[in-house]
Amino acid sequence: MTKSLVGEDSLGLYEGGVWKVHVELPDAYPYKSPSIGFLNKIFHPNVDELSGSVCLDVINQSWSPMFDLLNVFEVFLPQLLRYPNPSDPLNGDAASLMLKDQQQYEQKVKEYCELYAKRENITNVPTEESSDDEDTSDGQSTTSDDDVAGHADP
Repeated sequence: MTKSLVGEDSLGLYEGGVWKVHVELPDAYPYKSPSIGFLNKIFHPNVDELSGSVCLDVINQSWSPMFDLLNVFEVFLPQLLRYPNPSDPLNGDAASLMLKDQQQYEQKVKEYCELYAKRENITNVPTEESSDDEDTSDGQSTTSDDDVAGHADP
């Protein structure tokens, strides 16, 4: 399943950005956490720049069946963008830059938002190819530009 995440006013440096997020639900969901990854590039200490994988404790380590995808898109991912954690990085370059030169880090985040997270460029983001072992015929996997989490920019 692919959804869009829109950077709202409260997302700090990522405000105004739009990201396609790939969500893979395991067979044991909701007892096992979903796999979450950004499809378009984002410069963030806790997101792998090449794969888009997200490093977030609440998803990877302390997941509870009480959580759902609404929590992921309206709470967990916005908090990840608001409060990057350079002490637990997936992107060492972003973490290092954030710790050493905050102004240059902020400039690079804004540059990535401009290059990769503009609404008009999102339709050009390649989606992951379905693998042979991935069943998307159960009706749970849908892709739609109309499925936008958060609030759209005016």
